[in-house]
Amino acid sequence: MRLCVGTIFCWFGVLKFFPSACAAETFAVRAMTELTHGLIPAPISLPLLAVLETAIGLALITGVMLRYALAAFFIHMAGVFLSLLLLPDDTWTTYGIAPTLEGQYVIKNIVLVAACLHITAKELTS
Repeated sequence: MRLCVGTIFCWFGVLKFFPSACAAETFAVRAMTELTHGLIPAPISLPLLAVLETAIGLALITGVMLRYALAAFFIHMAGVFLSLLLLPDDTWTTYGIAPTLEGQYVIKNIVLVAACLHITAKELTS
């Protein structure tokens, strides 16, 4: 499971290093800007997310600094899910019950959270 989640995180993280390679690039930058109240400028937020996601992915794959990576993962996911509240016009349709494509992109992370909860439980009991 670590390898699967790590590979996905690495893949999505590396895509953010290349302009326009990530379909959610604009949304991710807007969410980061909103979440930090503009303290992290847009040109820095995407490379920062790229480094963070790639590092988390590599730690999951290798097991090196795994506990720190899992902590970073859950903090990152908290920010990701906050985008559902911070950017409601981008994440929900007019009726507020159906997610937009960006909202679906966020909501699918529930599976990654569940997987990392399992990984965390195994790591903490080892």
